Amino acid sequence: MVNPETVDTSELKVNDIIIAIMGPTGSGKSNFIDVLTEHKERRAGATLTSCTTEIQAIRIHSSNKALGDRLVLVDTPGFDDTNKTDVEILKMIGKWLERTYNADIKLSGILYLHRITDNRMSGSPHRNLRMFGQLCGDQASRNVILITTMWDNIEIEVGLRREKELREKFWKMMLKHGSITERFDNREASAWRIVNSILTRSDTAKDILLLQEELVELRKNLNETSAGVTLYHTLQQLIAEHKATFAQYTRESNTNNDPVLAMQLENQCQKIQAELDKTLTDIKHLKVPIGRRFMLLFSKRSRSHSLSLV
Repeated sequence: MVNPETVDTSELKVNDIIIAIMGPTGSGKSNFIDVLTEHKERRAGATLTSCTTEIQAIRIHSSNKALGDRLVLVDTPGFDDTNKTDVEILKMIGKWLERTYNADIKLSGILYLHRITDNRMSGSPHRNLRMFGQLCGDQASRNVILITTMWDNIEIEVGLRREKELREKFWKMMLKHGSITERFDNREASAWRIVNSILTRSDTAKDILLLQEELVELRKNLNETSAGVTLYHTLQQLIAEHKATFAQYTRESNTNNDPVLAMQLENQCQKIQAELDKTLTDIKHLKVPIGRRFMLLFSKRSRSHSLSLV
């Protein structure tokens, strides 16, 4: 059995093999760490509620002499976190990546998890994937493993069809730039097989993420990065959807004679209004002034390029 230990960013070392684990809430990020370390359900819960609200670095103390205690898994919250807004998540990830980059600490790889049980790529899974493409960039894609989870909760034929769609459509650009795919079957051997895929390449050059290059080398503000701009446009779309849904519920509430249903619709309107207010607050933090946008047109370009994932 390996012994996991949560460590502060300041305790990370230049020669550590650091693997970030990303993906939507409920895709199995914390569970992956639990299974790898033989501590099932120590960190992960049985719901889709986020159990990772902060970035957590977990150092793995292994009996493998060649590995020792160099392996560090970084558990990250998804952009659909139940406790924080997407803007707060982006700020958190941006600060962590900036801090580690300034300390000359780079990621050896990234595991991006996706539930194979999701019957379509929409909503939160799609938003997470789009953001991932923007913060990762094309150069770092070769250090990414795209992982499907929860195969034990789906018929194999259905899973294979969805996997094929992911590879041919949604993950196509990542695979084109060197990413690979794996299936996680919720067993320790499966988790180590995936990690070993990163370990075998850990001595090669470590590519920095696009978000790191933009924040540190190009000295951009977070809202000026590819990820920040993408999140801004995503929130604009979300605002339009909230407004349309709010208008629909309001019309139904005003024309319905059933007092119970009218009350339910009114409650839904209040929830949507609260979500709309929160989104409007978030988007203010991401808006780039016109003058600054003009200046950025003539600024230095990044070596890495963002990936616009469908």
